[in-house]
Amino acid sequence: MRPTDVRHPDYFHKVVDCQWACPAHTPVPEYIRLIAAGRYADAYMVNWKSNVFPGILGRTCDRPCEPACRRGRVEESQGEQPEPVAICRLKRVAADNKGEVRGFMPKPAARRNGKRVACVGGGPSSLTVARDLAPLGYHVTVFEQDPKAGGFMRTQVPRFRLPESVIDEEVGYILDLGVDFVGGRRIDSMKALLAEGFDAIFVGSGAPRGRDLEVPGRVECAAQIHIGIDWLASVYFGHVTEVGKRVLVLGGGNTAMDCCRSARRLGGDSVKVIVRSGFDEMKASPWEKEDAMHEGIPILDYRVPVEFLHENGRLTGMRFQKVRAERDAKGRRQLVPTGEPDEIHECDEVLLAIGQENAFPWIERDIGIAFNEWDMPAVDKTTFRCSLPNVFFGGDAAFGPKNIIWAVAHGHEAAISIHKLLSGEDIAQRPPPGVSLASQKMGIHEWSYDNDISLDERFKVPWAPAEETLKSISLEVELGFDPATAWKETQRCLNCDVQTVFFREKCIECDACVDICPMDCISFTVNGEESDLRQRLQAPALNITQDLYVSDALKTGRVMVKDEDVCLHCGLCAERCPTGAWDMQKFLLQMTHAGEDGAPDQRREAA
Repeated sequence: MRPTDVRHPDYFHKVVDCQWACPAHTPVPEYIRLIAAGRYADAYMVNWKSNVFPGILGRTCDRPCEPACRRGRVEESQGEQPEPVAICRLKRVAADNKGEVRGFMPKPAARRNGKRVACVGGGPSSLTVARDLAPLGYHVTVFEQDPKAGGFMRTQVPRFRLPESVIDEEVGYILDLGVDFVGGRRIDSMKALLAEGFDAIFVGSGAPRGRDLEVPGRVECAAQIHIGIDWLASVYFGHVTEVGKRVLVLGGGNTAMDCCRSARRLGGDSVKVIVRSGFDEMKASPWEKEDAMHEGIPILDYRVPVEFLHENGRLTGMRFQKVRAERDAKGRRQLVPTGEPDEIHECDEVLLAIGQENAFPWIERDIGIAFNEWDMPAVDKTTFRCSLPNVFFGGDAAFGPKNIIWAVAHGHEAAISIHKLLSGEDIAQRPPPGVSLASQKMGIHEWSYDNDISLDERFKVPWAPAEETLKSISLEVELGFDPATAWKETQRCLNCDVQTVFFREKCIECDACVDICPMDCISFTVNGEESDLRQRLQAPALNITQDLYVSDALKTGRVMVKDEDVCLHCGLCAERCPTGAWDMQKFLLQMTHAGEDGAPDQRREAA
C-alpha cells in the first residue's frame, strides 16, 4: 500500500466518523468537550454555525452521526451491546443550558449590497440560505404560505416532541438578521415570481403532498381517511382536536410515528401502526418506533392493505393480506402471500403515512426549468442549481423527502452558489473547509484533553409521566439530560478528533506502542496489497470502509499500519513511545459557508 497522505483533509475527517456522517459536518467531539466543561453557550454556537437549529435538531434529528459513532463499534468488538454516544441528546443539553446567546450572533448587514434573493418556503433549507446570505448584505425575502416560519418543523412535528417556543427562538435568530419574512403568501407561479426581478431564487418548498392509497372503499370512506402530513398540520392549527376510538395508521416512516402518537393523545383508545415491510426495514428511526411502542402502540408488519370496509358510507375496518419477504432468482426482494387468511382490523379512522411526494404545479414548464423522468427539477447535486441559471433548489424540494439536517446542508451549499453567482464567480469552484491539526501535548504524559475511557453504558433520557403526556398534545415527553447526567454522557465520547499522528523519522521500531495498545490496532509489518495486509495485522482489520493509516518504509523496511476502526484515541501509544514518534493532535474541520474563504491549513508533516 502507498503511504497515507494525512495532509488531505478527508483522511482525518473520515476518522471523526460522527462528523463525517453528519450532512452539515458539525464538529461533534468539539462541542461535546465544551459541554463537559460547562461551556454550553460555546457548544451551542459551534452547533449553530453548522446545523443552524441546535434546539430543534436536539429533539428531532435523524441522527446519522450516531450509527457512525466509533463507541458503538468498539463496544461491539468487545462482545457488548453497541451503544453510541447520545450525540443528539447532548446537542439539546447545549441548547437548553446556553443562556443568552444573541450577543454571539452575527449582526444584520450595515448596508445592503443591492442584490435581492427570494426563498420559496419558510422551512429549514430556505432559512439556512437566509441565515448565510443576509449578513453578507443580500436583501433576502422568505415567502411562506403559513403565517409563521418554520415549514414542516412547525406544522408536522408534534408539539409533544418539539415545543413551539424552541421553533420561535431559533427561527427568530435568523429573521433578526434583517430577513424579510412574508407569511401567508403562497407562491402560485414561478413565472410571476421571476417577473418580480429577484437576482436569485431558492426553492425550499418541501415535499408537500402525501401519497394516497387507492384500494376498494377509498371513495366511500373518504370522510374517515386522512393523509398523514395534512392531518398533522390540521392538528397543529387546531382544526383537528379529537379522533375516533379505533385508529389505524398505515406507513412505516417517522410521519407514521408522529401520527400514531398524536392520535393516542387525541382520544384514540386503540391505535395501531400497520406496515407492508418488515419491522426492521421500516424507514422510521429505531428510537421513534421504540417511543411509539413505549406508549402502548403496537406495530404490525408484513400486512398489505386490501380494502376499506364500510357500512352505510361509514368506515368500519380494513382488510389486510399477510405476506412475507422473498428474493427471486435475480436477488430482487418481493412480498409474497403467506397463504394465511386475510386479517380484518376494525377502525373508526385511518391515517395514511405511506410516503410523500413533491408537487410543482406552480412551476410552469415553459420557463426554462428542465424536469426529469420523475417530474422533479433537474438539480445539480453540488451547486443545487437547476437549468435556469439563477434558480436553485434545496431540502425535500431538490431530491425528495429526507430530514432537517439534510435540508440545512443543502441550504449551506445553495447559499455558496448564490453568493458566487451574484459575485461573478464560478459556482462550480467550491471553497475548501477550514482545517487545523494541533498537538495536545502539555507534558511528557499530560494532554489537554481528558483521555480516560468511561466504561458507562449510554444514559437514558428521562420522560415526563405517561399519565400526563398521553393526555396532552403539547406537553413535551422527553425532559432532556440534567447537567450531571450530561457530563457523564460526554465522558463516553472517545475524542475521535484527537488523532494519533505518526512521525516515521523518529521511530526506532521498538514496538512499545504495539505492546501497550489496548485494541491491538497498531502493527509493524512488511507492506503488501491492502486485502493481504488487513489480514496480517495484530488484529485483522475487517471494516474496509475505514482506511488504514500506513507509513512510508521504516529503517528495517517494514511499515507502520494502524487500524483506525477501533482505536480508542486514548494516547497510550504516544505516552509509551520513547522518541515521540507518536503524538496526539486535535483535528478541527469547519465547513466554509457563503462569503468565507476557509481557514489556513495548519497541519504538520507526518508519515
